[in-house]
Amino acid sequence: MGTKRTDEFRADAVRIALTSGLTRRQVASDLGVGLSTLNKWVTAHRDTDVVSDKELDLARENERLRRENRILKEERDILKKATAFFASQKP
Repeated sequence: MGTKRTDEFRADAVRIALTSGLTRRQVASDLGVGLSTLNKWVTAHRDTDVVSDKELDLARENERLRRENRILKEERDILKKATAFFASQKP
């Protein structure tokens, strides 16, 4: 029975690593396993159905949106600073 739980744990760890949007280092730390161990599990399960294509597509889209959101926030912050700078300039 211990092996079954281990297999389920590994599958869950791989699913989290591939779909959560967290870094593998964060996932490994949260699960209490080594980063190299998690990477081995991901490699071993890469061609299995642990994570569906739909889940992977959603994870990729979430990552793209997070990246886009981060860029937009940085641009907004730059515009706020520029606005404050030009507002403080006296002719």
